[in-house]
Amino acid sequence: MALVRWNPWRELNTLQSQIDRLFDDTLTPAPSWERGLLRVPPAEIKETEEAIHLKLEVPGLDAKDLDVQVTENAVSISGERKSETKTEESGKTHSEFHYGKFQRVIPLPARIQNTNVTAEYKDGILNLTLPKTDQEKNKVVKVNLEQSVA
Repeated sequence: MALVRWNPWRELNTLQSQIDRLFDDTLTPAPSWERGLLRVPPAEIKETEEAIHLKLEVPGLDAKDLDVQVTENAVSISGERKSETKTEESGKTHSEFHYGKFQRVIPLPARIQNTNVTAEYKDGILNLTLPKTDQEKNKVVKVNLEQSVA
C-alpha cells in the first residue's frame, strides 16, 4: 500500500468548483424539472415611513392571470404561465422559458392596512404600495434619560 500525501488545497479547489457550479446554475436558465426547483418571481422591497413598496417581476403574464392576496403581515402572489403549443414539421425547439404554476408568499417587515393597497401592472412589473398602519408609523419613540444623582 502506497502512502499518499494529503494536500489541503485540493479540497479547497473542490469547494471552489462546487461554488462556481452553483452560480453557473443560477445564471444559466435550465428547465425546472432539471433543477428540481420551482421558479418564483423575484421581488424588491423598499420601506419608507408611510408605506412598503413591493415590486415583483412577472413577465409574460396578463394581469388577469395573477392572483394577489394581501394580509396585514404578508403578500401572496400566484399565477400560471401556460405553454404555447406549436407544431413544427422539421427542426428542433429549445426553450429556456419557464411554464407552469407558481406561488410566492412574502412576509412584510411591518403591519400594513391591507384595505388600502394600490397596485399597478405594466410591462411585466407589478408594483404594490402597501400603506403602513398608524401604529407602525408611530412605532419609534424617543426616551429621555435623566441622570441619577447618587
